[in-house]
Amino acid sequence: MTEKAKMLNGELYDSSDKQLVDELIKAKKLCNQYNNLCIEDIEKGNEIIKKLFSKTGNEFMIMPNFYCDYGFNIEIGEKFYSNHNLVILDANKVTFGNNVQIGPNCGFYTSGHPIDKETRRKVEFAKPIVVGNDVWIGGNVCVMPGVTIGDARSGSQQSPTPSCLPPFSTPISPPKRNGWSATPQAIDPRCISLLHFQLFYAIMRQTKAGDYHHVRIS
Repeated sequence: MTEKAKMLNGELYDSSDKQLVDELIKAKKLCNQYNNLCIEDIEKGNEIIKKLFSKTGNEFMIMPNFYCDYGFNIEIGEKFYSNHNLVILDANKVTFGNNVQIGPNCGFYTSGHPIDKETRRKVEFAKPIVVGNDVWIGGNVCVMPGVTIGDARSGSQQSPTPSCLPPFSTPISPPKRNGWSATPQAIDPRCISLLHFQLFYAIMRQTKAGDYHHVRIS
């Protein structure tokens, strides 16, 4: 099995493999072209994005600067919009639904690294990210490997309130020290926002130093 196949399967792989490095360089060159275009050259910019991504809608806008690793793992739906400085580390699939809006300085990171230092020196892994329809993500949010965000009508940058919890039933499994929490909680997918992600990562920071887990929101 090639290193690229391992990467796409979510297995440990060597990112220094020549095929992967060549494809990464190709994508970085296209990103550089895109970021150096005149902002009024929308048609040329869209052509570059369509070369990069495996699928786009008919209408989309990605404000420069934009960065990705490979591009071929990225799909965006209709009327996708992102503000400046979007970063997508797409070693695995990153899929966005229709009418997704993303604030500035956001990152979608499929790449992860083993906890064991000896293993981490040689290989890494990547897990897919899925963002549903009508999702709004506020500025400075980092979405980590394996996260799924369900369909939502709107987002809020206010702190979480009880109205964001049941009767809706989107499960979240907060990590604990040595594995997954056995008690899922619930959150309204319409209430996903920057501060909600901050809440999730506040929970994550309670784990032992060096522990790594991801949160699934679906």
